[in-house]
Amino acid sequence: MIGKGQKPRGPRPVLTVSMAVGLAIAIVLAAFVMALYNERLSERDRVRQAAVQVHILAGSVAAPLAFDDRAAAREYVDALSSNPDVEAVAAYDMRGRLAASFLRGGEALPTANTVGPPRVEGARLVVTYPVTEGETVLGSVYLRTVLESPARRAMRYAGFALLIIMAALLVAVLGAANAREAEAFRKLRAEIREREKAEEALRQSQKMEAMGQLTGGVAHDFNNLLMVASSGLDLMDRTTDPARRERLRQGIRQAIDRGASLTQQLLAFSRRSPLKPEVVDIGRRLAGMHALLDRSLRENVTVEVKLAPDLWRIEVDASQLEVAVLNIAINARDAMPDGGAITIEGRNEPSGRPDGVGDMVRLSIRDTGVGVAPEMLSRLFEPFFTTKEVGKGTGLGLSQVYGFARASGGEAGVDSVLGQGTTIWLRIPRSTKAAPAEPAPAPPVRANPEGRQRILLVEDDDNVAHLVEEMLQELGYETRRVAAAAPALDLLGAGEIFDLVFSDMVMPGDIGGLDLAREIQRRWPRLPVILTTGYSAAATAASGEGRRVLVKPYRIEALASELEAVLSGGGRPA
Repeated sequence: MIGKGQKPRGPRPVLTVSMAVGLAIAIVLAAFVMALYNERLSERDRVRQAAVQVHILAGSVAAPLAFDDRAAAREYVDALSSNPDVEAVAAYDMRGRLAASFLRGGEALPTANTVGPPRVEGARLVVTYPVTEGETVLGSVYLRTVLESPARRAMRYAGFALLIIMAALLVAVLGAANAREAEAFRKLRAEIREREKAEEALRQSQKMEAMGQLTGGVAHDFNNLLMVASSGLDLMDRTTDPARRERLRQGIRQAIDRGASLTQQLLAFSRRSPLKPEVVDIGRRLAGMHALLDRSLRENVTVEVKLAPDLWRIEVDASQLEVAVLNIAINARDAMPDGGAITIEGRNEPSGRPDGVGDMVRLSIRDTGVGVAPEMLSRLFEPFFTTKEVGKGTGLGLSQVYGFARASGGEAGVDSVLGQGTTIWLRIPRSTKAAPAEPAPAPPVRANPEGRQRILLVEDDDNVAHLVEEMLQELGYETRRVAAAAPALDLLGAGEIFDLVFSDMVMPGDIGGLDLAREIQRRWPRLPVILTTGYSAAATAASGEGRRVLVKPYRIEALASELEAVLSGGGRPA
């Protein structure tokens, strides 16, 4: 399968044109070598045959030359004329005179014969040999023959030409085949480009559909929360019953907390919210979630917790663990429209290694709902995927569960039988670290006893600034508010005295909250600064520099605790 951005690759031909040309050249060279080799073999064979004939002729004409019988010598010479390759034969007496001869054509016979080794003269072979009787030289013989007949030479070169023709045909056939493959590859690339365009359009359509699903679900959830808050405020204005006002106030607070939780869920999904791992006792953490689960589930849904007594601790982001359990529980609730039971089980899964590496804690949440169709199981953890109606869910819940498990070094999975229920499980690595000490109870909100400490509030949103000023004044602090970093620096530079600067991080202008904190630290190192933001990436950047950050939305208790912690050791500007 061709991925996005990859160049398509066609079928690689077994023999390319360049390979075919190389093979053809090799065939031609082999033909030349074979021709030369055959030429040398033929020449050696002809020399051997001519030498044998000359030896026989020399032995035959010895007696006629000894007795000067020229007629007999001529008979032996004419006997070689039956060989069509023999062009000239001659016998010479001891004085070097021509005694007998035969000439078929070509150059005339030499008048005197010189005995020597065989020699090649053009396309002809000349062989001479002495005629002897004992130690007496009676004369010599001369033989001239054609090295190769025209018919044999034509056949040999016809074979060579055949090899060349075969090589040319091979190049032509492979060239045509390669041209067809190139054309097919070009068409394949064009089809791939068209398919990539179609896939990109499909992905874009799926993204838009997913964003519509997400925004519809988020809008649905936030509208519900806004409805609770708005209606609660209206009812609070219409009642004077303290108990009823307290119930309404708690409902509004719960809606706000759920809105903050939904925001954190979105940030976690977009990877804008960093995990803060800590050693967690699952049993104690789940025990603290009973109230939250009761509020989130219906009365006809029961929850049972079964945890191993020796359940190991794990190191995870505790708040994300609670969100994951809550998301699974809510999905289980929706899968049981007529009610049912949710069972939360936890057990240890030892790896068997003595050092404990690979030990896991398995947390399973099982329901008795309608189950999940087999074709849907592989998609449950996909972002934006939901089986709920449009506007009834964001499709982020189970994807957050999967992301949380993977970010914690573990894994998540689902087992389901249609009509019998679903089990969603998490496997998280065991932690061998000691459990953290119990946090000290938060101090009660109290007003500043001195009533003289001044806080410079830097906030561009008028509504937020008004509420923060109200909270600061409720805590007993004197406040001065500016809407940007530049006026804040002007006030401080003019000599106005403040005990602390409380600044938003994202503001209009060239100077943000983090830049303001850096500039204050440079110019007034004794003046403390607390930053606040609802954007987790900004909070992470500020925390990375060791600065104090209060994440929005925050309650007055958190604000009071942060101010007291800073001002208890703070100073005034130098």
